[in-house]
Amino acid sequence: MQRRDFLKTAGFGAASLLAAPSFASGFGLAAPKRAIGLELFTLIRELDADVVSTLKKVAALGYQEVESSFSSKPGFYGLKAKEFAALTRDLGLAWKSHVVPRSAFKAPAGAKIPTDAGKPLVLPPMLTLQENGPEAVAVAAEAGVRYLVCASLPPTSLDDVKTSIDVLNRTAMLTQKAGLTLCYHNHDTEFRPMQGQVPYDLLLAQTDAQTVKMELDLAWAVKGGADPVELFRRHPGRFPLWHVKDLSRDHQTLEPVGSGTIDFKRIFAQAQLAGLAHLFVEHDMPTAPFDSITTSLRTLRGLLN
Repeated sequence: MQRRDFLKTAGFGAASLLAAPSFASGFGLAAPKRAIGLELFTLIRELDADVVSTLKKVAALGYQEVESSFSSKPGFYGLKAKEFAALTRDLGLAWKSHVVPRSAFKAPAGAKIPTDAGKPLVLPPMLTLQENGPEAVAVAAEAGVRYLVCASLPPTSLDDVKTSIDVLNRTAMLTQKAGLTLCYHNHDTEFRPMQGQVPYDLLLAQTDAQTVKMELDLAWAVKGGADPVELFRRHPGRFPLWHVKDLSRDHQTLEPVGSGTIDFKRIFAQAQLAGLAHLFVEHDMPTAPFDSITTSLRTLRGLLN
């Protein structure tokens, strides 16, 4: 399935909301006790065009935390670690986590990712955990983030799963020494059986529960046939990070939170069991990202209140 086949534009006017005097106060709702973060991959095109003004809009919306990811510019959206840390700090955004590819997203100069906005993203060479583990950990430590996340490599075989397990266990020794927590981010493929085994179960069973945690993408997990609450019950405390987005009834389209069919109230009721520390709204490369993150923030504020 092509990414463009399951992305859908949200229908709320973020631009008009940004202009409203009461907007920055959170849509008239009291700020929830739990901070709401944003995975910046949602705004990858906007950040690459103008990192400062884009993050100002994120802060004005009422997001409190951010998780960074790769982009078409080197470093952190064209900035060095300490520069990006200073920028987010000055804007009142707590930079909590950074996502690094395992290996599959490592691309030679000129490699492209198709988008729904017309022009492809061109990726520079980037650090990966498999090939550049010590350097990737050192950069994250310099940035001052708490979590380093291994981006999902949708497995095509059990050998792929084994490689991911080896990389996670090796990287965990480095992150532990650096004072970081390593997490693994899933898509849906990890929940689909391969030769009678579920890759995600193998990832959980064959990595150290104390040093390898999970960033559970709720929508991708549900799309893969998993029940997040059941995962929490089987592996309590293993899921400190969540990616929060919604899923259409037919499970073919990713949606802003509250625009699909996922029962977030049931899932959030088990946040303590999961070990949730930080949640990040994410919508994989939507055509109207500010509309999407506005809708998601509004929904989560209501849910968390």
